[in-house]
Amino acid sequence: MQAGLTEAAFSLAFEGMTVDQALALREGLDWKHFRGSSPGRFAGLLSVAALDAHLRTDGARMPRIAMADEARNGSAGVPEEDFTLPDGRVDLPRLLTRFDEGASLVVSQFHETHPPLAEFCRGLERLFLHPVQSNIYLTPPAAQGFRTHFDTHDVLVLQVEGRKRWRVWDGERVARPTRRTPWPGQMQPLGEPHVLVLEPGDALYIPRGVMHDAATEPGSLSLHATIGFMEASWAQAIRALLDEAELRDAGLRESLPSWRIGEADLLPALAEKLSRLAMPEQAERLANLMLEQLARDRQPLPARGLFAPFPAGALRLTEGMHTHLVQGGDGTVTLFWTGGALPLTDAEAAELTHLAEGTEPGDSAFARKLWAMGLLEPA
Repeated sequence: MQAGLTEAAFSLAFEGMTVDQALALREGLDWKHFRGSSPGRFAGLLSVAALDAHLRTDGARMPRIAMADEARNGSAGVPEEDFTLPDGRVDLPRLLTRFDEGASLVVSQFHETHPPLAEFCRGLERLFLHPVQSNIYLTPPAAQGFRTHFDTHDVLVLQVEGRKRWRVWDGERVARPTRRTPWPGQMQPLGEPHVLVLEPGDALYIPRGVMHDAATEPGSLSLHATIGFMEASWAQAIRALLDEAELRDAGLRESLPSWRIGEADLLPALAEKLSRLAMPEQAERLANLMLEQLARDRQPLPARGLFAPFPAGALRLTEGMHTHLVQGGDGTVTLFWTGGALPLTDAEAAELTHLAEGTEPGDSAFARKLWAMGLLEPA
């Protein structure tokens, strides 16, 4: 794990755990309550004042801004016309009225507009190598936003301000659900819940499929950030690999003889087609596809700004940018990043190794090129 952005994010998210322990937690089915070392532990990430400021900008629009109220009949989601203007912008006076009446404020993907959360999520992405997102929930006293449910991805709840009472049930209610898994209606949890109260600075890790709900208590509002771990399922990854393989492999583009259904056994042909994906080169391609997708999907966070003279001293690859190297079968090396692919000469590949280690690169044309692209920062 690299020093800097990733270490800071990891220590904040998984306080008191080693990386191996956190990976074991991610790979298991158990939820975990982290007692915070200080009430202000997450104050640098988020505040009610930051939300107030955001609601007064043109960026406060549907669908990123939503409201929820468990007391409603039917869906807990508050109709958008109750708190937005016809063009989707927030109607702040009406939003404040709905909040005063007990509806929770939900701000989705706040890491895309709030730099502290952007850097926090980027640090975790560099460790887990998949997208990490943040949704924000501000709940008035004695209110509940969403009914008992499970999520289709792992989440880490960071209690920023106020207190919130959670109920969490053991085990998966639906095994390994994804976004494609149908919600089975009025599903009820099994067994008795564990009841806990998150205080400021506490965190709660809940794997996907684990049922839970949360409510504020009288006299205490609650502000928390839900950090979503958006790793791909095997099915999702295989679909991406198959789509890419179809472009390269004529055998996968052959017609399926549907007119022979009922006459011939399709199993041998199916096994042969699937075997084309179970090759060493395809496994390597799958890994590269996942890393390329991560780089393409995430907002680049270069260290340099609009006016950025080339710095003196040691440089390193920018922690805010997702990059990875691919070694081609012909010996070529390509640097992939958010902006695309950059083929490297042998000398550039060697220099990039030194840059990755944070050693003095010298004033080379290659270093200046990477700096201009936002791929370098002072070590």
